[in-house]
Amino acid sequence: MFGSIAAGFLSLLNLEAIFGMVAGLAVGLSFGAMPGLNATIGITLLLPVTFSLNPGPAMLMLIGVYCGATFAGSISAILIKTPGTAAASATVLEGYPMTLQGKAPVALSIALRGSVIGGVFSGLCLLFLAPQVAKLALKFGAPDYFMLAVFGLTIIASVSSQHLLKGIAMAALGLLATCIGIDPLQGTYRLTFGSEILARGVDLVPALIGLFAVSELLNQCEKKTMFMTRPPQVKMGHEHGWKDMMKYKWLMLRSSIIGVIVGACPGTGAAIAAFLSYGTAKSTSKEPEKYEHGSEEGLCASETANNAVTGATLIPMLTLGVPGDSVTAVLMGALTIQGLSPGSQLFVKYADMTYGVLVGFIVIQILMFFLGKLAIKTFSHLTKIPYYILLPMVMGFCVVGAYACSNNTTDILVAIVFGVIGYLAPKFDFPTTPMLIGIVLGNLAEQNLGRTLSVYGTPAILVQRPISLFFLVLSLISVGVVLIGKIRGKKVEV
Repeated sequence: MFGSIAAGFLSLLNLEAIFGMVAGLAVGLSFGAMPGLNATIGITLLLPVTFSLNPGPAMLMLIGVYCGATFAGSISAILIKTPGTAAASATVLEGYPMTLQGKAPVALSIALRGSVIGGVFSGLCLLFLAPQVAKLALKFGAPDYFMLAVFGLTIIASVSSQHLLKGIAMAALGLLATCIGIDPLQGTYRLTFGSEILARGVDLVPALIGLFAVSELLNQCEKKTMFMTRPPQVKMGHEHGWKDMMKYKWLMLRSSIIGVIVGACPGTGAAIAAFLSYGTAKSTSKEPEKYEHGSEEGLCASETANNAVTGATLIPMLTLGVPGDSVTAVLMGALTIQGLSPGSQLFVKYADMTYGVLVGFIVIQILMFFLGKLAIKTFSHLTKIPYYILLPMVMGFCVVGAYACSNNTTDILVAIVFGVIGYLAPKFDFPTTPMLIGIVLGNLAEQNLGRTLSVYGTPAILVQRPISLFFLVLSLISVGVVLIGKIRGKKVEV
């Protein structure tokens, strides 16, 4: 194995491989920082370019787009409260408040370094533990996925601790939104009221753009500041170095493990990993009151986890031929175009090329640190633009990003509707984060609950399988910690 790793490393020492990694990262960083233009779109557009390349450099270019876009979504999330990708949906909860406090350089450096750590960790797992992690992912059944989603939904209790009932109501609204459209199991229309617009359902990215970006535009217009002020200024000076990040070493390790486990399970994704890690970090934090007000811990946890997903999603794709999401589906298509098939033959017959890609994944994370710093300096100039110019630009990005999800104008309407919800709900102390969590986890929970009942016929299976029972216990602990803290808080007030 170590001989194959060495041969794989040597295969990277050519201009074609280096060009592929750098070009892929540059495209990924550019696409990820623009709302709605995610890694899938970037990889799809760059796919024809790889036809003339050898298989190794071609895959490295596409993986560079994937990794770069996953991190870059945090840049716009932190600077202008507009998540570039769904993976940055948890990042905006802490990143933008830090920008308002004048800590944008610190937030951006934490996001970059956490992303690199998560990416390197998942790359090492991909390189050394791919078969074992793939076997673990195969043990996940529908009951386990459902309880994983339930555990994610318990985050609602911690992010809504001040307005618990209102948070639950918003989460229920988010879950209800995922039920609009075609029933994934029965194939029947529901909650469409005969409308062709509602028949398409609600996608995550337009809802995310609406809840955070469009609502922020409406808030700024209401404050009448767009004609006279600039956004919170970012002066790239003080930032967190690697020594500063050491105080979060155990947090990053835990978040990386969460990201790898979630990423290796097909059908999950970076947004789910980010919220699971964020909720776990808050429930175990010594300063949970800082969360949603600019917590460095929360930002580090979410960014480390969502980038740890990138390497893990390649594990079932390369070893089993099972794509975990839309990105790995396109990557598997790229492999097929190159005349290669996922599976054991990749690690035997094409070992040098395969291990070159695996080692290259880790090298991409290192390159991302340097190119990411350059991207941060470039995009930080956005904050120098006056509001009356910046806000229309952001609105344009929101419209294009929402439309680009499925090339349908319906998604623009979805973004606007959720923007109005995100604008009005906080005025009545209804938090929007639980609604986002409900939208992120709703489909995963519903589909796997339906499959569980169809296959096993009884919900009792949820406490009979070890993995689902494990997540059930974690869910009870998570909710219990919040409720106990709430009870103690009331006693202190009395």
